Amino acid sequence: MLAHPHPRQDDRLESLRAYGILDTPQEKEFDDIVALVAAICEVPVAVINFIDRDRQWFKAEVGLGVRSTPLETSLCSHVILEHDFVEIPDTLADPRMCDNPLCTADQGFRFYAGALLVGREGLPLGTLCVLDTRPRILTDVQRETLRVVAARVMSELDLRLALREQDVLRREIDHRVKNSLASVAAIVELQKMRSPSTEVQSALNQVLARLGALEALHEELHQEGTDRLVSLQRLVDRAVAKLSPLLRDNIAFDVTIDPVEIASDEANAVALVINEFATNSAKHAFGSDEGGTITIIGGPSGRSFKLMCSDDGSGDDAAVGRIGASRGLGARVIETLARSIGAQARWSSNGNGIRLEIDKG
Repeated sequence: MLAHPHPRQDDRLESLRAYGILDTPQEKEFDDIVALVAAICEVPVAVINFIDRDRQWFKAEVGLGVRSTPLETSLCSHVILEHDFVEIPDTLADPRMCDNPLCTADQGFRFYAGALLVGREGLPLGTLCVLDTRPRILTDVQRETLRVVAARVMSELDLRLALREQDVLRREIDHRVKNSLASVAAIVELQKMRSPSTEVQSALNQVLARLGALEALHEELHQEGTDRLVSLQRLVDRAVAKLSPLLRDNIAFDVTIDPVEIASDEANAVALVINEFATNSAKHAFGSDEGGTITIIGGPSGRSFKLMCSDDGSGDDAAVGRIGASRGLGARVIETLARSIGAQARWSSNGNGIRLEIDKG
């Protein structure tokens, strides 16, 4: 006997698809659940299944050996029309299942019990069910186990859905922030072009550089689709690409980054540190017309990362001393950024330029 569609079938299917569970690979967490339920209920078959439009799909199963069956032979398609828990001591005595080939065959299913898997909208998505080849009844403990474990399955799926929705929201926020930064940068660039004052143009270049560093971070976050880990190499490459057009043509970058991923708060600090170091080198280390090279080296260090920025300009030990006294805004910004991620900025010189090291290892 083929079950009737659910009264709110379209809403139910929309809710099911929102969970993104259909056709996903097997997972040990769910495999362990059906194995445990089968053992507690003392049955050969236990299944976590979802009722799609024209099939019954199994997220996890023990005792079946298949991932889906057609609705024509689905026992659970009847059950999702019932109460939160259904127990059928003898399927051949039940008009919904007495003609089902899965029940009438030799060694067919003669016993069924299932607890509904109910989505956030209160609509049934499938069941956690157990089956046996002989008529029987469950104990009170076995029934309660099915109910409790079914609720646990849905709690896990609800959590995953919430995390996906949160990630979609974060992506949208990142996208809007990135567009806002680009809009502000365009306004600043226009103002810089209109200003006859070299001092104003220089100050606006500093603003553009900082905006570029933030744009690089948000582009990387948007590309990755995550707010947890960011590729240090791609982040540095993006930051340098944003920064280079704002510096003189005779200032070059030499970048070497070994593979490592860093947290988003660390990425924010790195992007801004590179910006501050490079703009300060361009202003102080190379003079008004001189060129030079800014070297950026990074990679893993212990359980975290390290970053080294250096230039081949005019900086010497005396310059390092002035930096240590925190007289410059750029140096103070770098020190603050380093502390914000639990690191320390170390300055040094070999007599031919300034070196900055940040090691979180």
